Amino acid sequence: MDGDAAMGLRVANFQLVNCGAEPYVLEGYPQLSLRDDRNGPVEVAVEHGSAGITTGTQNLDEAPERVTLAPGQAAFFGIVWRNLVTDSAVVATTARIVEVEPRPGASRLWLRLAAPVDLGNTGKLGLGPWRPLVR
Repeated sequence: MDGDAAMGLRVANFQLVNCGAEPYVLEGYPQLSLRDDRNGPVEVAVEHGSAGITTGTQNLDEAPERVTLAPGQAAFFGIVWRNLVTDSAVVATTARIVEVEPRPGASRLWLRLAAPVDLGNTGKLGLGPWRPLVR
């Protein structure tokens, strides 16, 4: 699914490659948080699936399943949000860093983005489950 800039709909996918020598197992959803330009936490409600943000987001709304990555294999997850300002008295939120914990207890990864997650003032983000990447 592609985003629709005119409607403020944004989507992004993120990949994880198993660079190790052993299989790497992912289940369900990664833990995800956002950070601003100063690395400070951004308040956002992260919900599984398209979370009422949009419809027809195939990879986001599918049921999670176990993904086992052999060395060199990759998996991905997607996020969806709207850049929507619903209250002009509330400051719009922008995040330049996505912080991801791929599975419980794993090291957290900080991904600095070229284009921001510009939530407007909705404070809401939809998160998809891990999916194997077919190349």
